[in-house]
This record gives sequence, structure tokens and C-alpha cells, in this order.
Amino acid sequence: MSIWQTKSWSDMLVASGQADEVFEVSGVWCQKRRISFGKYGLFVMGIAEDQFHEELAQALQDAGKGEECVFVQVETLDYIGSGEVLQVWKYFQEGVYKKFIMPYTALIDLQKSKEEILSHMKPKGRYNIRLSEKKGVVVEEVEGNDETISTFFRLMQETTTRDHFSGNTKEYYLRFMEQVPGAKLYFAKYGDEIISAGIFVFFEDTAIYYYGASTSSGAYRNLMAPYALQWKAIQDAQASGIRWYDFLGVATPGDSISHLAGVTDFKRKLTPDIRQVSTGYIWVNQSFRYYIIQLLRKWRL
Repeated sequence: MSIWQTKSWSDMLVASGQADEVFEVSGVWCQKRRISFGKYGLFVMGIAEDQFHEELAQALQDAGKGEECVFVQVETLDYIGSGEVLQVWKYFQEGVYKKFIMPYTALIDLQKSKEEILSHMKPKGRYNIRLSEKKGVVVEEVEGNDETISTFFRLMQETTTRDHFSGNTKEYYLRFMEQVPGAKLYFAKYGDEIISAGIFVFFEDTAIYYYGASTSSGAYRNLMAPYALQWKAIQDAQASGIRWYDFLGVATPGDSISHLAGVTDFKRKLTPDIRQVSTGYIWVNQSFRYYIIQLLRKWRL
């Protein structure tokens, strides 16, 4: 089971305002989310490819109709699957309204030894880890409370401003730490200054690097704290008996203009294992309304 298919995850989405309602359909957790014009979409995240059979597709279609949703979107997750598009649907076609699980990700197989993991990194990745340690950056796991999340949120605001993307609210990160099973907060410190931070999820056989943030101060840039942060989380996940370390999304191979290009370069320094792990499928219940919503979304862009 993936973290996205737990009741705790679903409850966190409702508590933080990310979803209006969650419920089960044939053993699968669904999220009813507001989209446009007061309408809703039904989203299913992180089910295994072999779960998405025709009976479930029909049940989700019925649920989408019953909830008067414009569409139903399903995103699969399979670290060792074929990555091929499933070919059994009468109702769903490949595509998404909004991606929550990126099709491609960077992985580390934690069954390898630490020496093997390091040897497969790019030389610059290994160098930056050692440089950060040599310069005195210390990484530690901390409790996720109001004080530490306030610090994380400050760093996240610096990061989103610098890198031109949107973040979540402080209350969302608090809910995340309180309600998501296996959520962990790490700080990278230089002296008394916290210069980088990350939120990770250790759940069943997978550790996910979920959110990362760093100071924009040029005085600390050469310390390479994000590399030390990742190496600490990787080692802790391995010590916990976890199989996969998931960097949670990279640009599609060959897509040089992706908004993930910068972060992909960082992740590729730490692992060469880039693979397709997710495919999105959508069934449209209200075709005309969906067409208008999509048209307006393109116009706004």
C-alpha cells in the first residue's frame, strides 16, 4: 500500500482543506476536490497497476456519477512495473487533469550497501556530501511542532520566492507532520543556524523525500547542506529496513524545459536510477463542462 492510499493521508487532506471529502470505493480511497465553478473532480492516488481492473473502473465511474463529479482521475504507482499504459478500459483513457504523482521519479534501492549507493552517485554528488560533512554541517531529525514547522515554513518561503513556485500554508505542514504516518522533519545546521530542512515520509517499504527548503543566504551556499540532508535521510531509511528511497518526481527524460529541470539535476547527482512509476487515467463524466474548464485553464496560462 502507498502512503496515498491510507485513511490518515485522506484525513489530512480534508483537515488541511486540500480535499472536501474522502471515501472508499471498492477498497480504494478517493478524494473529492473542488476544481472550478463550484464543481468537483474525484481523484484516486497511488494504487498499484494490478488494482486498477475493470471492476474498479466501473465502480469509480458509478461513484463519479453519484457525486456529480466532472471527471474521475486515477494515478497508479509501481516501482518495478512495466510502465506501459494499461489497455483494458472501456471508460478511462490515459491523461490527467492535474498531476499529483509525477510519471517519472529518481530511486535508490536501499538493499544495496552504502558503498554501492555512493559509488553509483555522480562524482559531484559524492563530493558535495563529503564537503558538507567536512565543513561542519550537522543533520538531525527534530520533532514536528509549531516552533520547528515555523522554521521550516520560513525556509520554504525563501525557497519558493527564489525558485518561483508555490508552496503550502504553515497550517498544512503542521497537519502533514501530525497526521501522515511516518512523517519526519530533518534540519541541517551550521553552528546554531538552520540552513536547510526537509520533510520525509517513511512508510512501509518506501521513504519519500516530500518537501525540501534551504536558506537563500549566499553565505551558506557553498556548504552544500541539501546533500548532507539527503545522505542522512538515506542512511536512516536504510537502517529502518526500508527498500526504496523515492525522490518524488523528476522531469520526463528529454524534457529540457520542464519546471523540474533544476531539481532533477540535483536528484540525478545522487542516483542514476530514473524510471517511470506512475500513469494517469481519466474518465470524463461531464464532457462539455470539462471542455470549458480546460479551455479557461489554458487561457489563464
